[in-house]
Amino acid sequence: MLLFAGIDEAGYGPMLGPLCVAATAFRIADADPAEGPPDLWDRLASVVARRASDKRRRIAVADSKTLKSPNGGRQHPLRHLERGVLSMLGAMGPLPATDEELLDRLSVGSERLRTRPWYAASRSLPVAATAERLGIDAAKLGRAMRTAGVEPVAMMAEAIDEEAFNRLCTAAGKAHVNFVAAMRLVDRLWREHPEAHPRVMIDRHGGRSDYVEPLLRAFPGVQLRVLAQGDRVSRYRLERDGSEITLSFEVECEDRHLPTALASMTAKLVRELLMDRFNRFFGGLAPEVKPTAGYVTDARRWLEEIAPTLERRGLRRQDLVRLA
Repeated sequence: MLLFAGIDEAGYGPMLGPLCVAATAFRIADADPAEGPPDLWDRLASVVARRASDKRRRIAVADSKTLKSPNGGRQHPLRHLERGVLSMLGAMGPLPATDEELLDRLSVGSERLRTRPWYAASRSLPVAATAERLGIDAAKLGRAMRTAGVEPVAMMAEAIDEEAFNRLCTAAGKAHVNFVAAMRLVDRLWREHPEAHPRVMIDRHGGRSDYVEPLLRAFPGVQLRVLAQGDRVSRYRLERDGSEITLSFEVECEDRHLPTALASMTAKLVRELLMDRFNRFFGGLAPEVKPTAGYVTDARRWLEEIAPTLERRGLRRQDLVRLA
């Protein structure tokens, strides 16, 4: 038996909006951990594809950067992200009917977000398909996973708002914000499955190859063994209270491991839905200002255009802008 998990982020680079980090995990009954992680794309090939342009119209699970369609195109930009994430959640339980239900299902903990008025307004889901269509996809995916001996056991996420991002970034640097959030998800997986020796695949952070010191800071008191530390893969085994976990930091991890690709999609969908809340709030205050995705060049345009509205409403620019 193997507990096979992946972690990835969305929103590391933007100037506006939250940083989102997500984790997914699968239990694979007949997998031998000694043989390395299995190819879940191959096991689920009847319903899952590696790319959106699939002639068989299978569910795309891939790096989120390859799946979001352009805004203003013929297809809804979130159609592939939504289909992949919600069909997997639907295979695990009821489909979320609102984005607030989605945040709850992913244990995002949106109480802090609600203190920001621009993240307060929920909306119904799905936004790019119908619940009936996603229900069919979820049923097909569930049958395929049962046949393949694959059980989804966790989908979870964090959303770090601007104030928290800036505070953590000032204290320890931008890469630290991402790493610490990822390690909180690792800790949750480990505590929920202490007997399973989870194997967790994480996209490499900021070009770093040596993770010994940050891991020991994140998990004080653990015993740590370096299994590999090279240009493309850094792998560590951690032990505490008789329970073990193996963490692999890999280059292009989303292209190598389906749980990491699904985590990338989950983080991206959460960020996109929160940015939708952001744009709906400010669009209500200033309908003439075009929405923004939050990336630096367009964020500067948006901030310039929204400045009179912020001043008139008593909203502070520094509460919206990330420091790095």
